[in-house]
Amino acid sequence: MATAAPSTLSPNAQGFEPRTDAKKLNKVLIANRGEIACRVIKTARKLGVKTVAVYSDADKDCLHVEMADEAYHIGPAPAAESYLVAEKLLQVAAASGADGIHPGYGFLSESPAFAAAVGKAGIAFIGPPAEAIRAMGSKRESKEIMVAAGVPCVPGYHGANQDEDVLVKAASDVGFPLLIKPTHGGGGKGMRVVRKLDDFVEELRSAKREAAKSFGNDEVLLERWLERPRHIEVQVFADSQGNCVSLWERDCSVQRRHQKIIEEAPAPGLSAAIKKDLADKAVAAAKAVNYVGAGTVEFIMDADSGEFFFMEMNTRLQVEHPVTEEVTGVDLVQWQLSVAAGNPLPVTQDDIPCIGHAFEARIYAERPEANFLPDAGRLIHTAAPRDAPHRLDTGFREGDDVSSYYDPMIAKLIVHGRDRNEALALLRSALDQYQVVGPSTNVEFLRTVASHPTFAAGPVETNFIEQHHAELFPPKKVPAEILAQAALSIAHHEPGAGAWAALPGRRFSDVNEHTYHFDEGEVVVRQNPDRSYDLSVVVGDHADAHKAEDQGEAVRLHARATRTGPNDLVVQFGNSRAEATIIPHGPKLVVFTPEGSHTLRRRGAEVEAEGEGGAAADALVSPMPATVIDVRVKPGDKVTEGQVCAVLESMKMEINIRAERDGVIAAVSAEKGQAVEEGAVLVALEPAEAEAK
Repeated sequence: MATAAPSTLSPNAQGFEPRTDAKKLNKVLIANRGEIACRVIKTARKLGVKTVAVYSDADKDCLHVEMADEAYHIGPAPAAESYLVAEKLLQVAAASGADGIHPGYGFLSESPAFAAAVGKAGIAFIGPPAEAIRAMGSKRESKEIMVAAGVPCVPGYHGANQDEDVLVKAASDVGFPLLIKPTHGGGGKGMRVVRKLDDFVEELRSAKREAAKSFGNDEVLLERWLERPRHIEVQVFADSQGNCVSLWERDCSVQRRHQKIIEEAPAPGLSAAIKKDLADKAVAAAKAVNYVGAGTVEFIMDADSGEFFFMEMNTRLQVEHPVTEEVTGVDLVQWQLSVAAGNPLPVTQDDIPCIGHAFEARIYAERPEANFLPDAGRLIHTAAPRDAPHRLDTGFREGDDVSSYYDPMIAKLIVHGRDRNEALALLRSALDQYQVVGPSTNVEFLRTVASHPTFAAGPVETNFIEQHHAELFPPKKVPAEILAQAALSIAHHEPGAGAWAALPGRRFSDVNEHTYHFDEGEVVVRQNPDRSYDLSVVVGDHADAHKAEDQGEAVRLHARATRTGPNDLVVQFGNSRAEATIIPHGPKLVVFTPEGSHTLRRRGAEVEAEGEGGAAADALVSPMPATVIDVRVKPGDKVTEGQVCAVLESMKMEINIRAERDGVIAAVSAEKGQAVEEGAVLVALEPAEAEAK
């Protein structure tokens, strides 16, 4: 996934280089993996700082391991046995002679105990002091500190008493809708929006379980839920000499599952006065805890009134930090390494510009159409945008596995333009050209979001996806030309099909006709003596071109096809020329065109057996590789539609498996603690007709 075209504004374009006499770390251990580990290594390499990588069993062949100067194995794939074990990381630091530890984000990056242990070992922690992490890590305590510092906070319950009855009463007092939020951690884990009291206890218990697994602490707070909120955050940076600056704000309102997927800087639609007020409040928040290093102060803003409230402070580098780097010209990792070595900030507040506009789109292995469930698997094909200026931060290469043990983010696609309109045009162009085949991804969904008129117009709220769900998930009908390109690609590859064009001695009196069946339609391809093709295409689920009267008229196409690469095809349809990259992936074909991508499923005897001989309609199956953490039914139990029958965990996310109708449990195939694959039957209901008898 190498970046083909550089961004228009590279880090340090404003000349914020450290002084030649600055103190410097010599070797840094990166207590993380994937994209952020690669990001830190790139800057360290530029500065002449040696790097040490760590890796679990699942990551032994990953890019960050290859890029680092040294790499050490730290345990099995589960994070609790590797990346979250502070003792192992400290042992590696000692063995390698590292004089600094960069925690990245996630894992132990916001653990005050880890920061303190690093300092006690005589190693520089490339982050804030342990006490600042502890104070801001508790959303309850941080609210108290912010109120004292004059930073406005969201009304709600921030008490230490976590008794369920107390929380139920507090929820009634706060009113609905409200947000349940873990007091430790972030990334949307454990957050629940509750709209009525009847749902509160179930959601509370689920939130606490997820928080305990993700952060080792199940404490929650309750906050008033704003119906039209914007998520605005401010990047701050402080040194150990008491200096603190704001690097302006970002808008992170486009979210799913309370996690950001598109971020931009600066935030659109804010007045200069509000921008300054946000920056001032963020700096005040950082100074209130004697902060050092990179941090982000997150605010929630009422889209109607413009009023904003403190939500939390992330005491680490944020995933979305590149958009700030693009508009300010600051390499934030370089500043982290410099400040951790004891140097002052190289600039004052007045020196920090905000040039143009930047977007970041997070590329996830997930299924947007299935409520954004994470996915996993091997990246069998990747291609970075060719023409759109961009920056691509990733920890993966073609052939790597996206593991179900960790966060499913594959890459971050970043663009910068002279203004928001130009940056948005670049984002769309880059997404059009970005290709990933393997696990399902959100690339097409991001294209739809970036092209939505409401998003293009400027500010959106955090409920943007829910509000525009129907428009963002339209019924997808595959054009006849796409089906034709897929069929011609098969014809050019398969023995007995592609051989038509490959064998000069072919007798054209033979019947040169093949039929290709897809779940999305059917194509009959006939080759002519001049090696052009006549195609009959019927679009529709399990369409049959020989029974077009049942499906609608078949589309008749005449085409010439030329293969320009192993997977690249140029097809001339009359006066139109169509280019496509077509990647086979098992029974699927992924067709990439300049207008986007389409995933088709080819049907044949072996495919039909797989697709039609699977689990019965009343079987509840695992939507992904996961671990069963709870089974709530047993054979003979009566269940109602929507009732939770089992709970799974994958990539630190809980997934409730619900009955799709009223019925009686026929069998339970899962047990607590069991690892299950995608499609594994967990619970089966009695057939509806059997119950009727």
